[in-house]
Amino acid sequence: MLEIKHKDNGKKGEFYVGEEGHHLAEMAYTWAGDSMFIIDHTIVEDELRGQNVGRQLLDQAVELARSKNVKIIPLCPFSKSVFDKDQSIHDVLKS
Repeated sequence: MLEIKHKDNGKKGEFYVGEEGHHLAEMAYTWAGDSMFIIDHTIVEDELRGQNVGRQLLDQAVELARSKNVKIIPLCPFSKSVFDKDQSIHDVLKS
């Protein structure tokens, strides 16, 4: 299983696979106040495609939202498509 790392400076954050400065996959978000964050973009390099890495990154974002009792606005096409398909994570979806 891949190690997913997390970085958050209070304004922006990201979940990523790889080293600092060289991410093989990442999901970036921006805080919108204290009660929600916006998933801006998701990138998975070719070498990790087909391994469900994007979903693993999103699952980490969902876990963060649940632990902090905040909502997610999925703006990037990947995260939006997963939210559209998976009712089980709608508890953190900003309606």
